[in-house]
Amino acid sequence: MTKIHFIGIGGIGVSGLASIFLSKGFEVSGSDLSQSAVTDDLEKKGAKVFIGHNEKNLGNPDKVVCSPAIPETNPELKKARDLGIKCLSYPEALGELTKDYFTIAVAGTHGKSSTASMIAQILIKAGFDPTFVIGTKPGSRVGKSKYLVIEADEYKRSFLNYHPDLAVVTNIEADHLDYFKDLKEIESVFKEFKNQSKKVLDWKEEDIKLQIPGDHNRKNASAALSVARELGIDDKISLKALFDYKGVWRRFEIKGELNGALMIDDYAHHPTEVKATIEGAKEGYPDKEIVAVFQAHQYLRLAKLFDDFSSSFGSADRVVITDVFSVAGREEEIQKTGKDLAEAIVGSEFVSFGNLGKFVKKMAKPDQVILMLGAGDIYKVTEELLK
Repeated sequence: MTKIHFIGIGGIGVSGLASIFLSKGFEVSGSDLSQSAVTDDLEKKGAKVFIGHNEKNLGNPDKVVCSPAIPETNPELKKARDLGIKCLSYPEALGELTKDYFTIAVAGTHGKSSTASMIAQILIKAGFDPTFVIGTKPGSRVGKSKYLVIEADEYKRSFLNYHPDLAVVTNIEADHLDYFKDLKEIESVFKEFKNQSKKVLDWKEEDIKLQIPGDHNRKNASAALSVARELGIDDKISLKALFDYKGVWRRFEIKGELNGALMIDDYAHHPTEVKATIEGAKEGYPDKEIVAVFQAHQYLRLAKLFDDFSSSFGSADRVVITDVFSVAGREEEIQKTGKDLAEAIVGSEFVSFGNLGKFVKKMAKPDQVILMLGAGDIYKVTEELLK
């Protein structure tokens, strides 16, 4: 039996890949810094999971797959290299898997997870029984058909490991400027991805009836519909599947009520995403006070896109800014802070992350929709408040 060891097995994408290999009968082990619902679930499925990184965790696998977040200094990775074991990054391993399927890849600066999830839902409803690996919970599904749906991330040129049969690009904007020099370089990399895809679909926004609000979601749904049509799926099935779609983890996810206020959690961490999420809330809840609580993700992103961030909160009735979530290994010097952003947004207020839970609890009232925005750990504040 082939043995595969995953370093960083608790990550959404990596755990999804591990689940697929488990279902295919591989012996799977892995390690992560902390225990989570994801690692618990993998253990229930039969994986051997170690908490903490240690070269003893490695055992004697045939192959090692590591999360993009794992540094070369990781003891398990170093040991594997010393032993001459084949080591693959997550994108490289996913790229190998795609060769066994008719692969549908969703790329773009925004909307990848939502669009890929919509495509997967349509394929399931249409009886196509797809496999998918998507960067949000539930992360993966193992189907019995030839179809595989993946999220194709541009960061560090990851998506160049894929040569999909069908690709759709949601949009292209400046992001990941800790890696890319500028928008021109990003556009060049997307062009390379398109060139190595067998077919890239053109699509246009359509007026699709959804339960989740926002123009950005209609665009995502339109991209998903173009894929369904390419596969010959009847529009009636696709449109019903899209109407039934209620979103995924941390994408306009309704979490519950706090003092009568509706709490919504969203991964928005780019100015365009912040603006779209707030506007979507305004559309969905026109009679409510929309409160945007934002944790910027990465000091460098905040500094590079500062002016855009400053002007992305205009549709909110109240804006609360907290400390920046720092991304280990991707930060340079701190140029802009959460306080700087709060000062640049007229009428906003700054609350330190340590005091955020108390502040939100005191502020919350029945006529509000409170958006907890950011790709860092702000969602933990929501979970704590709603316990």
